[in-house]
Amino acid sequence: MMKNNVKAIFLFFLILTIAFMPFADQEKALFVTASDELTEADLEASATLHEKLNVILGDERLDGTVTGVSVRKADTGEAVFSQMGDTRLHPASNMKLLTSAAALETLGEDYQFTTEVLTDGKVKGKVLQGDLYLKGKGDPTLMKEDLDQLALGLKDQGISKVKGNLIGDDRWYDDIRLSMDLNWNDEPFYTGAQVSALTLSPDDDYDSGTVIVEVMPNNKQGKKAEKAKVKLTPETDYVDIINKTEMVPENEKKDISIEREHGTNNIVIEGKMPHKGASSKSWVAVWEPTEYALDVFKKSLEENGVQLIGDAKVKTGKTAKDATLITAKKSMPLKDLLIPFMKLSNNGHGETLTKEMGKVVNDKGTWDDGLKVINNTLDGLDVNTDTILLRDGSGMSHKTVIPTEELTHMLYAIQEKSWFNTFEKSLPVAGVDDRLIGGTLRDRMKDKETKGNVKAKTGSLTGVSSLSGYVTSKDGEKLIFSIMINNYLGSSVTSIEDKIATVLAKHDFTE
Repeated sequence: MMKNNVKAIFLFFLILTIAFMPFADQEKALFVTASDELTEADLEASATLHEKLNVILGDERLDGTVTGVSVRKADTGEAVFSQMGDTRLHPASNMKLLTSAAALETLGEDYQFTTEVLTDGKVKGKVLQGDLYLKGKGDPTLMKEDLDQLALGLKDQGISKVKGNLIGDDRWYDDIRLSMDLNWNDEPFYTGAQVSALTLSPDDDYDSGTVIVEVMPNNKQGKKAEKAKVKLTPETDYVDIINKTEMVPENEKKDISIEREHGTNNIVIEGKMPHKGASSKSWVAVWEPTEYALDVFKKSLEENGVQLIGDAKVKTGKTAKDATLITAKKSMPLKDLLIPFMKLSNNGHGETLTKEMGKVVNDKGTWDDGLKVINNTLDGLDVNTDTILLRDGSGMSHKTVIPTEELTHMLYAIQEKSWFNTFEKSLPVAGVDDRLIGGTLRDRMKDKETKGNVKAKTGSLTGVSSLSGYVTSKDGEKLIFSIMINNYLGSSVTSIEDKIATVLAKHDFTE
């Protein structure tokens, strides 16, 4: 009891003392003292938004970090809180906010990618006499079923045999597969998949350039039962499975690793799989996705009654100038693509959109040209581009930097755009279980004040965590916020971000 009385007296004199300081000194004093003395109970008792946020920012997990926070009113753009708001920080996947805004402004909500099938030959009877081209124009949502549909497009035109080569054309973009700052140990995984204008996604999460590897118990008898079963989606001969697994009794613990060897398509599977154990599944990035898409298209042709005959070769190359279009497939529009991109934080989409903007604006499907387009677009969205550095479109780079205040400037400015509703709809929504609504926030901030209210993009890299978006306060004031925490060590700091968003949701500006 005595301890609580002392703390209450301390808080009273703290606020009284600070009230007579100049405003700038008040904020500094609150930050220093609150971090050392105030508790969660004090947080609720704090009178102002500044006090509440400074208490949270005094968390010892932030010791040694660089943490930027910017909060402003959505209707006027007025800044209501800033800590190191003008300090350039790594945004992690908050970079996707910039890429999405630039793509909507540059390409438009209804923009679609195209995949084409062409030939430089002629049809004689049921035989296509000439080469067949599969030309990719960047579609990151292309799936096996789409290749089946393209194969049926040939069949519907009476073609059942192709006397010529099958050629994959990915020259819509350049041949640089990985962004300049991608860590080498990210490269085998879906988060660091290679980017090609001709690529393939294994399911409707649309992780382009990947194959799903599923490891399951093997219930066969004899030597064939000594190793676990492996299934690929889609089925392809392009990758080589090196199965080093061991089937063990059902009471033993499962321990399975799935990893592709760097620079190859050897996927090594090791470990123990118990009988009746749960399957293990991994999305593995392939090496050179163009040839992967080409291999699966060849299977689609065969499965749908179109055969390659003669000395046909399957290879990559350039579509002949005199080639004519046989059939084509358009992707979903950009407004729909933004859902898996933003909700699930799909890195491949960020890089593909970057190259596509470069191709559409400058006729160069490169990272350099795409990043120039993003930078120039942001210049017109109230971002001071002199104080930012962009290195990729997904946020995987540890060299991309932007201040939180510039991000909230952009989030304020884009509210007047015709495409803003599409942008806002793409943001993860706190506490909503549906992964295509809640996205990466579906398991966070489930309290009544924040569930369905906080709409924001998450971000995470080693030592980096971020959260930026929109929230409505208790009295109906819509707020824009950006939080970037850099150089943290140890345990997760997402709960700190959640506390800040929760305070904003609970705050009443009329009191």
